[in-house]
Amino acid sequence: MKIGKKILILGGGTGGIVTANKLAELLPKGNEIILIEKNERHSFAPSFLWLMAGQRTEKDIVNSVTALLDKRVDIRYEEVISIDIGKSTVSTNKNTEKYDYLVVALGAELHIESIPGLPADAYNFYTLDGAKKLYENLNTFKSGKIAVVIASLPFKCPAAPYEGAMLIADFFRKKGTIKDIEISLYTPEPLPMPVGGPVLGNAVKQIIESKGIQYKSQHKLYEVDGFKRILNFEDQKSYGYDLLVVVPPHKAPAVIRQSELAGENGWIPVDRSTLQTKFPNVYAIGDNVSISIPGMWVSGVPMNLPKAGVFAHLQADTVAQRISDNINGIDTKSEFCGTGYCMLEAGEHIAGLAYGNFYGTPAPDVKVKKTGWLWHFSKVLFEKWWLAPIGFKKSFYKLIINTGSKIFKIPAKI
Repeated sequence: MKIGKKILILGGGTGGIVTANKLAELLPKGNEIILIEKNERHSFAPSFLWLMAGQRTEKDIVNSVTALLDKRVDIRYEEVISIDIGKSTVSTNKNTEKYDYLVVALGAELHIESIPGLPADAYNFYTLDGAKKLYENLNTFKSGKIAVVIASLPFKCPAAPYEGAMLIADFFRKKGTIKDIEISLYTPEPLPMPVGGPVLGNAVKQIIESKGIQYKSQHKLYEVDGFKRILNFEDQKSYGYDLLVVVPPHKAPAVIRQSELAGENGWIPVDRSTLQTKFPNVYAIGDNVSISIPGMWVSGVPMNLPKAGVFAHLQADTVAQRISDNINGIDTKSEFCGTGYCMLEAGEHIAGLAYGNFYGTPAPDVKVKKTGWLWHFSKVLFEKWWLAPIGFKKSFYKLIINTGSKIFKIPAKI
């Protein structure tokens, strides 16, 4: 008689939800799928930029985690306190649970407080509350200099700062006050989204500058003088601002950094094809992992696979398939191939598309599609699908993917 296995999934973001739902489809009854997530509400992070620009309200981009999960998934609203690999246990603020398989999808922590001198009135659009507060301030901002600053590498959603700057410009263009606004974007990167290569980077740079946004590359933030409203950079250059929008420094969650899973940089190293950690039956996916891309360096820092929802989604598919195959006694061949895409919002209800193989050799093979309304529409469509209850998703998933792949001429698995 077969004994059922217990799979623990830590984190109810994109990776955790996809892993849990796919396991529910693939595994026979008798196996236990437990998802541990501290927040009962799931906010769709890609829509924070639309919330910032007044194109969404909070209720438009939020649903309960329960509504997004298959009924076979046991959801526990608890906070993960520690992970003991030796004992195969996870401790939360309420319980200690033993596992047969573990999937870690806890995302990344934002550490905005680690920027020296950062004033209390700095904003960011990487959180729900941050996007709401920024919208309120943009509504009352009449004229002056707006600085969008990428504080450090890596950060999740590599396109977000560039989308944010363009949507802010679009916001003031619609209000008719763009002539009184100066927007600058500062980044330590040599080009936007450098892991995608120079073709993508130059294409994004061109779009940015066509919107009247000043692009300041290779500017590593040193400190902020909040009293004088001055940004100081490591090359000793300084710039003034009136409104500051910061992409905060990102770190792996403390519970990971304090565990055996953490690598030298604090993130979890995994096999780039299987997503397995150095420990048997322990996987990690999404923003909390570190997957190096050989030969890719930016500003003396080795480049890793971008931290983006599309990769978390596809990695989750791979891990769920591998776990279910293992439990079902099947010789699994499921691998994550490094393929992904990004729809980049450019304002005015248009977007661009970058897609390709980020595991390509000798460098990632990323292609760029011209901006247009179709890419924006497809992003809106995905937002509505993702936030819909699980029953709706199952009915329309294949239709959306297959239709989209035909329209955009992209492989359906992307």
